[in-house]
Parts: sequence; structure tokens; C-alpha cells
Amino acid sequence: MKHILEIYDATKKFGGLTANEGITFDVAEGEILGIVGPNGAGKTTLFNSLSKEHRLTRGTIRFNGVDVTKKSTHEICKMGIGRTFQIPQSIKDLTVIENVLVGALCHTNSTIEARRIAEEMLEKCGIMWLAEMQVANLNVAQSKRLEIARALATRPKLLLLDETMSGLTTTERAESLNLIREINSEGITVLTIEHNMDVIMNVSERVLVLISGKTLTIGTPAEVTSNEEVIDAYLGRPKHA
Repeated sequence: MKHILEIYDATKKFGGLTANEGITFDVAEGEILGIVGPNGAGKTTLFNSLSKEHRLTRGTIRFNGVDVTKKSTHEICKMGIGRTFQIPQSIKDLTVIENVLVGALCHTNSTIEARRIAEEMLEKCGIMWLAEMQVANLNVAQSKRLEIARALATRPKLLLLDETMSGLTTTERAESLNLIREINSEGITVLTIEHNMDVIMNVSERVLVLISGKTLTIGTPAEVTSNEEVIDAYLGRPKHA
């Protein structure tokens, strides 16, 4: 089994605050790995380390066998790591397709080719009909879809999805799960952060549970939901009358 991502001893400190400590795990090529944990568990901090929003205080990140620990954001994007943000980062005074064009230009200098890629990604994400709309006019579900389209336009081998389903209705979440499965079926490895355990269990092959910046456990959805420590620290036990 080939590992597309290898994390060893990932530790990130902000002054006296340790946001991540000693996180170690691998991600197999073609896998969907879910990351869960309560608010403040360090999930987004870990994503920010992987996508180079900041550098690790200690530890190593290897992508496709290459040490990328000290690479820049644009370098790892060109290598094949794309991401979305929990709070959409689209440029609000541009149209939907113009935002996706920015991502498409990561691998081509041709505006014609970039537009073709952008249109393809908008179609895939079901928002081609919004192509000429200003981003400022999008609703939550549409903004989340645009985040995914922007990331896909960079042609990632590994896609980091940060709470792409928060704020969505039950129907919209189901549609997003189907989109993630479709993306994965095309050979893209997926790491997805979700606060909703049911969502993660529905789509992930394995689940990493973070508590207070540390790894509590990693395993299949069945293993994680039956883990006594996870039940006590995160899921909670049913109350008896």
C-alpha cells in the first residue's frame, strides 16, 4: 500500500499554547480519511500545517515520498495538495468562474485552457449555472461548493476539506457526500474535517480522532465509535432516567 501522506510528530505551538502535539499518521493513496474532534481539538491547525498556512514547530510532513515540511503554500499546491477553508476564502468582488480560474492557472498559462478547466469543475460541483454570479451573492451551500471547485481546479492528488458541510441542510449534506465520493472515485485522496460524527462515519474509510491537540485514536468508523475513550471524551454516553 502506497502512502501519499506521512505525518510524523506534527507539533505546532503558538507562544505558550500547544495547538497540536506529536500527531503521527499515514494516509493511503486513494483513501478517504476523516478527522473529528470537539471544538478546539486542533483539526484546522493541522490542516493549516499541511497546507503551509504556517510551519510546524516540530515534526515532518512527507507527500508522495517527498519531505514538504518546509515547502511554501504555492509549492505544495503545484505538487498536488489542494484545500478548502471552513470560512470560504473566495474573492467576493469576482464572479464564481473568475475565482475558479485563479485555481486553474496553477498548472497552465493559457487562459483558454484555464477556462475549460474552470467550467469542468463548476459542472462537477453542480454550480455551472452560477458561473457569472458575483461571489458576494452566493448562499452558504453555493459558497461551500465554490470552495471545492476552486480547490479541484488546482488538479490536486490530495484534497483537504475543512468542514465543507457545516451550515448545510440534510439534503445538501447528502449531495455533498455524493460529491466527495465522486471526487474520490476519480483517484483523489481526501482528508476531511467535520464536526458532525455521522457525516464522517458515512464517507470515511478511517477516522482520526483529535482531543486537545493530540491523537486519541485512529481506526475504521466501527472501531472509533466503539472505542471507550472516544465515547467518554467525544461521543458521550446516553443518559438513563
